[in-house]
Amino acid sequence: METTIKVQNLCKSYGNIPAIKDINISVNQGEVFGLLGANGAGKSTTIECILGTKIAEKGTVSILGMNPIADRKRLFENVGVQFQESNYQDKVTVSELCEVTQSLYKSAANYTDLIEQFGLTDKLKSLVSELSGGQRQKLFIVLALIPNPKVVFLDELTTGLDTKARREVWHCLSRLKEQGLTIFLTSHFMDEVEALCDRIAILKKGQIVFTGTVTDAIQNSPYKDFEDVYLWYAEEEIENENL
Repeated sequence: METTIKVQNLCKSYGNIPAIKDINISVNQGEVFGLLGANGAGKSTTIECILGTKIAEKGTVSILGMNPIADRKRLFENVGVQFQESNYQDKVTVSELCEVTQSLYKSAANYTDLIEQFGLTDKLKSLVSELSGGQRQKLFIVLALIPNPKVVFLDELTTGLDTKARREVWHCLSRLKEQGLTIFLTSHFMDEVEALCDRIAILKKGQIVFTGTVTDAIQNSPYKDFEDVYLWYAEEEIENENL
């Protein structure tokens, strides 16, 4: 199976404080890979170094066989990115933002189809600032998919969505995966991770403490519930033990 993302010995520090240390990740084509960890564990730094928006002091990264810094322009014709904190000017409509985004790419997807898939057709003429938190989150995912990418990075993709909307997003992403899209995501929702991820990595204080499937994680822990398993690996407090 073809490797889409390859990360080897990635290290990044801020001053004398290490943010991530010796990160090794391999993601195959058409795979959904989840990067998990508590706030401050190093998830955002890892993603930013993988994408080349921050420069690592050590290590190598390859996405679709390209270096994210040296091949940046060519790479980002094939990569979509959705960050949790996304800011756009207040007086732009949904359709205007989608049209501008579409114009940046040579082989962009039809944004109206994506808007329909994510249930935002009735919001095309609305200002982005008028959208609810959940609607904005859906829009940011649409923007990440407009480049018609081969790889997409999704940061806390369903934050702010209700249960029904979250499951609708899962269904859309599952269909895209079936079409060969590689998805690299972060999430604090363990049911989402179980539903979507083929494999996961768990970060603790900037280092990976587990890589494998959710089933592997459960089998190698003293717990049966995946949320408890995650907390155990991340060494966060487990209030209700289900041994």
